[in-house]
Amino acid sequence: MDQTLERHAPSTPLGPPGVRDIALSQPLVWLRLGARDLAREPGMSLAIGAVVAVIGALLMTAGWRATYAAPALLGGFLLVAPFFAIAVYRLSRGLESGGETPQMRRIWRSNAGSIALFGLALVLAYIVWERLAAIVFALFYDGEPLQWSRLPQELLLSGRYGSLLLAYFAVGALLAAAVFALSVVTAPLLVDRPLDTVTAMLTSLRCCTRNPAPMLLWAALIAALTLVGFATLMLGLIVIFPWLAHASWHAYRDLVAPS
Repeated sequence: MDQTLERHAPSTPLGPPGVRDIALSQPLVWLRLGARDLAREPGMSLAIGAVVAVIGALLMTAGWRATYAAPALLGGFLLVAPFFAIAVYRLSRGLESGGETPQMRRIWRSNAGSIALFGLALVLAYIVWERLAAIVFALFYDGEPLQWSRLPQELLLSGRYGSLLLAYFAVGALLAAAVFALSVVTAPLLVDRPLDTVTAMLTSLRCCTRNPAPMLLWAALIAALTLVGFATLMLGLIVIFPWLAHASWHAYRDLVAPS
């Protein structure tokens, strides 16, 4: 059964935000509410999704002839996605407050310093992941330089590189879990309240530690839907990215208590 949670209007916090318990099924409610917001504000939402899809396609093209670069670039895409979703959070915030659509030039003004610092943290995580991916490939792969056309046969079907795949996904999963825990509500929190980046990231971590099962489900849903976007050569991201971003706004609203 869906859990009905009290929503709150944005206000200035007096201290670290409180965190609320949620039901296991609540991530499914967020997807439903995200789809509703997408339907109410399709123009700008899909435009942002199209920009993200183009960025993803450029990353795929950049790593087309490389060994580790292609999966590293695309995997890192998930790490920085919360920053690109900030404009969508503004849309959901405007819809919540009465249908106001923010102008693009005003989206980044509120709490700009903390948002910029959060973006820098995500970029650093992306760089760390790219370097770790390079190290894993250097240690475990000794074949010819890979191309996308040979990727399934060489890595997945030959059976020669089980240790490479295990190490690659283990390192990626650990880094992705850390970034998810520290960022799942950070960006919408910084958009909504004048907090510093560290407080927002610690609040995000508390949301995950207090609700491990629902947040694990939410992470799995985000990963699965993003993989669908990748599998459609990024075209699916035009819809999937803003849908998830709108849903993430509602995740923030349910997880973080009113100030």
